[in-house]
Amino acid sequence: MTNTDKDRVVIFDTTLRDGEQSPGATMTHDEKLEIAGLLDEMGVDIIEAGFPIASEGDFRAVSEISKSANNSVICGLARANFKDIDRCWEAVKHAKKPRIHTFIGTSPLHRAIPNLNRDEMADRIHDTVSHARNLCDNVQWSPMDATRTEWDYLCRTVEIAIKAGATTINIPDTVGYTAPVESADLIKRLIETVPGADEVTFATHCHNDLGMATANSLAAVAGGARQIECTINGLGERAGNTALEEVVMAMKVRGDIMPWQTGIDTTKLMHLSRRVSTVSGFQVQPNKAIVGKNAFAHESGIHQDGMLKNAETFEIMRPEDVGLTETNLVMGKHSGRAALRSKLKDLGYELADNQLKDVFVRFKELADRKKEVYDDDLIALVSTGGDEDSQRLQIKSLRVVCGTDGPQQATLVMDIDGQEHTTEATGDGPVDASFNAVKNLFPHNARLQLYQVHAVTEGTDAQATVSVRMEDEGRIVTGQSANTDTVVASAKAYVHALNRLLARREKTGNDTPEVSYKDVS
Repeated sequence: MTNTDKDRVVIFDTTLRDGEQSPGATMTHDEKLEIAGLLDEMGVDIIEAGFPIASEGDFRAVSEISKSANNSVICGLARANFKDIDRCWEAVKHAKKPRIHTFIGTSPLHRAIPNLNRDEMADRIHDTVSHARNLCDNVQWSPMDATRTEWDYLCRTVEIAIKAGATTINIPDTVGYTAPVESADLIKRLIETVPGADEVTFATHCHNDLGMATANSLAAVAGGARQIECTINGLGERAGNTALEEVVMAMKVRGDIMPWQTGIDTTKLMHLSRRVSTVSGFQVQPNKAIVGKNAFAHESGIHQDGMLKNAETFEIMRPEDVGLTETNLVMGKHSGRAALRSKLKDLGYELADNQLKDVFVRFKELADRKKEVYDDDLIALVSTGGDEDSQRLQIKSLRVVCGTDGPQQATLVMDIDGQEHTTEATGDGPVDASFNAVKNLFPHNARLQLYQVHAVTEGTDAQATVSVRMEDEGRIVTGQSANTDTVVASAKAYVHALNRLLARREKTGNDTPEVSYKDVS
């Protein structure tokens, strides 16, 4: 192995698998294909595209991503049984570079779930890894909850997986339990102790339950791991995973103590971060490292003075390195379609003519209402403008009466399956009244789990991006919309989620319950 090979860190992105396991972060089929295409274009080495046996939708997404990927290895996840592994291979075999990733929980807590003793589990590891290797020459194996597995047994199972044909051994910190010094030491000791360890790639997969996922991942690389498993924005179960943006920029900024290299195009990180935030329904927190809105914002007088004299005083990286532009305000109501296309291209959006036409109309409407149109406004227009799911429900008009004297009242005109209906409703506030009006016209039992408002830019005329998350009989869907009127954005986000729920029912073959319309027109 050359020095260059030793310094190369492979990026394994699991946004479409582990990231999508966040409650409410489920993506549509088209969204998965779009995100996979952006990851492939950005230079991600391996894309874990999904869990093929989990559902027909997951299988179809992994299959289509496998067929369309140009550069990345396409990986599918499988439990330690032949049925899972066969299904995974059926999905990834179309890829130019396929990989099977199989796993089993090796800690005492996880061994108790299938009620296997050490020897029985060891046999299963040997048999399933061998089976996967007979199908595919690129096999990854993971001992789930490795950081809470007994040292002697962890060494034993890793050795078995290597002898059975695994080419990558991933060491997951499944519950975010370890600390950086332990993470580095664990990888180092495994490489030094396990026979054949020098012939495979060691990987690290860290969760963020104690806020140390990125630190643990980078420490593991210092210990000898050469694959980091991560997600865009750190999306993932519970507190999330190692964030791809953080590990890539940490290596870029601190090359003096982390002299490792990746093939990631850092200028595309911001666009992908925003897009994943939109389709998942999880807004990036303002103070999120690298990609948060405040990552390059300065309010303190001392900081502002220092920035004016030398940007390096309080910034350790350039905004351009993560896709931010120095000049934000360039568009207004007099801007034409060509200028809009060019600006969106700079922001990472290549729109077809029909898409551009739709965005341009809404851009003009926004520019007439706002004095200033910022990059973030344009991104919100693109990200929340179209709905590729069901369009059975559409808001035609909404009028709300609110103030100190309640109850607040909403008058709603909505198109349902091509027919226009009108209703009035009251509620505890204008948003509640609007949601009640929607429910009047389209009765449902979906429960609102999350309602979140995010101001895209500053000022009283700022666009509000509203995200809602709803649950109905185990199905969790999200909806988003942006508008300078927060109440309108809220109602449209609510209807967006209902449309997605209808689309999910149609795809799973469940009949949509009949509804009765309360028409007061």
